[in-house]
Amino acid sequence: MRTVVMSEMTWPEYEQALKDNPVVFIPTGAVEQHGPHLPMGVDYMLPMAIARDVAENVGGIVAAPVTYGYKSMPRSGGGPFFPGSTGVDGHTLSMVVRDIIRELVRHGVRRICVLDGNYENLWFLNEGIDLAMREVGDKGVRVMCLQHWEFLTEETLNKIFPDGYPGIELEHAAVLETSLMQHYYPDTVLNDLLPDNKPAGAPCYDVWPARREWVPAEGSLVSAAAATAEKGAVMAQQYREDMSAAIEKEFYGSDS
Repeated sequence: MRTVVMSEMTWPEYEQALKDNPVVFIPTGAVEQHGPHLPMGVDYMLPMAIARDVAENVGGIVAAPVTYGYKSMPRSGGGPFFPGSTGVDGHTLSMVVRDIIRELVRHGVRRICVLDGNYENLWFLNEGIDLAMREVGDKGVRVMCLQHWEFLTEETLNKIFPDGYPGIELEHAAVLETSLMQHYYPDTVLNDLLPDNKPAGAPCYDVWPARREWVPAEGSLVSAAAATAEKGAVMAQQYREDMSAAIEKEFYGSDS
């Protein structure tokens, strides 16, 4: 194929590509603040880049990303306090994913992988997938749903976080995402503005109205100062290998 990205194909190219029954990736994410140094599209830009890597490995196709996601929460995304953080209701996200899957299936797609980059999205994506599967019926459709950081092994995490991994909730706009953006989209990272703030001090529960004082002023929930493009490359390579292996197992294994 000339490209693995569906939106870059002509319709005859896409029609031809579907004859091989490829895995079609749906990158999903959000538009929300990612500190003073990263663009607000991080959560869909990273799944798009990762999906392209994996699609090239397994002969897949990358559909256009779902750019808006569930509402930013203070303890994992900074919350509603930052201009630009633009979330949708959970039901809306589920319906968009349902409709996209339904349309893909209508054109003959039978293998689908939803690849997400926004912590808050997961259960609404699952709901959309489940509703789609009920509607499409027994057509041999199979769907995977994953969030990219879940593929990070202990070995990789030890390389990226030699002083200890703070957990994905606090890693918003910090070392993990910044390093991956430095690797995939270096021109979008304002390296001279990498925040070196203390970790967010929110308790283990949520309240409404949300508390602004729970979120560091920078928007990064823990320091991003240790981020490097080299760390991003390590994670990207592991994603490419291990996600490809998971795709091969689930869609092309002997029980597929």
